[in-house]
Amino acid sequence: MDFLQILVLAVVQGLTEFLPVSSSAHLILVPIITGWADQGLAFDVAVHVGTLSAVVLYFRYELIRMTRDWFASVMGRGFSQDAKLAWAVLFGTIPVGLAGLMFKDFIEGHLRTEFVLATATLVFALLLWWADAKGRGQRSEYSIGWKDIVIIGIAQALALIPGTSRSGATMTAALMLGLSRQAAARFSFLLSIPVIVLAGGLKTVDYLQEANIGDAQSLMLGALISGISAYLCIHLFLKLLEKVGMMPFVIYRIILAFVLFLSFA
Repeated sequence: MDFLQILVLAVVQGLTEFLPVSSSAHLILVPIITGWADQGLAFDVAVHVGTLSAVVLYFRYELIRMTRDWFASVMGRGFSQDAKLAWAVLFGTIPVGLAGLMFKDFIEGHLRTEFVLATATLVFALLLWWADAKGRGQRSEYSIGWKDIVIIGIAQALALIPGTSRSGATMTAALMLGLSRQAAARFSFLLSIPVIVLAGGLKTVDYLQEANIGDAQSLMLGALISGISAYLCIHLFLKLLEKVGMMPFVIYRIILAFVLFLSFA
C-alpha cells in the first residue's frame, strides 16, 4: 500500500465510524472509484485500533467515572448516574452482539448486495431526517432507562444491515426517544466502544488465521491516521451538531445512495 491509499482508507474509516453515514457504503465505493485492491484484514484491524483509541481518549474522563462507579454498583456501594450510564452501554451492546452471532452468515450471504446497500443508505437517511425534525428533545444520556436501552440496542443491531450506519441508527433511535442531539451523539459514541472491540476482535481472529502478516509500518501509519481523523471527527461533530443538525448528513446520504444506485446499475 502506498501512502495515498493508506491516507484515504484510514481517514474514511476514522470519519465514517462515528458520523451518521454508512461506513460499508464508503468502503465499497472507494475501491470502485480508485481501483485499489482490498487492503486486507491486517489493515482493517489497525484502523479499528486507531478509531477505538480515539473514542477512548476523547471520553477518558467519562469512562474513568463510569468504570469506577460501575464497580462500586457491583459491590453494592451505590448506583450513581455514571454507573447507570455504564450499565446502559453494556446492556445496549447485547442486541448487536446476539444479532451478529445469530445472523452473521445470513448477512454475509444475502444482505451484502448492491441493492440492499444503496436502499439502506437512502431509507435510513430519511429516518434520520424525520427523527431530527420531529425529536428535538432535551433529555440527557443520563436519563436513559430500560425502554430506551432496548430500543437503541435494537437499532444498533439493525445497523448490521449494510448501508445502515451504526452511529446513524443509534442517533436516530435516541432522537426519537427525546434525547437532545448532543446526548444522542454522546451515547452513540460511548456505545461504539464495546462494538469496535467486538468487531476488531472478530477481525483479529480472522487475521491470525492468515499467513500474510502485512507491513508493520503501513499498519502503524494507518492506525495513527485513523485515530487522529476519528478524534477530530468526534470533537468537531459534537461542537457543530447543535448549529448544523443532521440535515447535512441526510443530504449527503441521499446523494451517496443515488451514486451507489448509478454505480451498480
